[in-house]
Amino acid sequence: MKGEHRYSVTVEWTGNTGAGTAGYSAYSRDHVIQAAGKPDVPGSSDPAFRGDASRWNPEDMLVASLSACHKLWYLHLCAVEGITVQAYRDEAEGVMQEDPERGGAFASVTLRPQVTIGAGDDAALAERLHDRAHHFCFIANSVNFPVRCEPRIVIQPST
Repeated sequence: MKGEHRYSVTVEWTGNTGAGTAGYSAYSRDHVIQAAGKPDVPGSSDPAFRGDASRWNPEDMLVASLSACHKLWYLHLCAVEGITVQAYRDEAEGVMQEDPERGGAFASVTLRPQVTIGAGDDAALAERLHDRAHHFCFIANSVNFPVRCEPRIVIQPST
């Protein structure tokens, strides 16, 4: 793996309710995130900041990006090491703290993957591979706050 990779997206504000940004409550925070050949993602701000709770906000997407990147590396490493992952579910959580000077920043993200592996697989190795996945995760390597991982390995019963 080498070289430079570019990612192009378009974020278009769709929240002009007729008066533009004439006042703080005069506009919607809604937007659409687009990339060529992919479905649109409806976005907004967090409801705490006048956003639409039914749409993705940037904070949700950052936590989801960390979780997905970790999962992709983990699955790769398990495949290479002979661990058969049967199921993977992460209940990730991010903590963002408001700051009057800077607006706010993430203080941490905790990943809580529950991974089901085959009955004959090495559960200790499956757990250790989370550390390696974290080491390689592009997104975790790009943020300036701690990303913790609290994995739980479940062994699939023999049939």
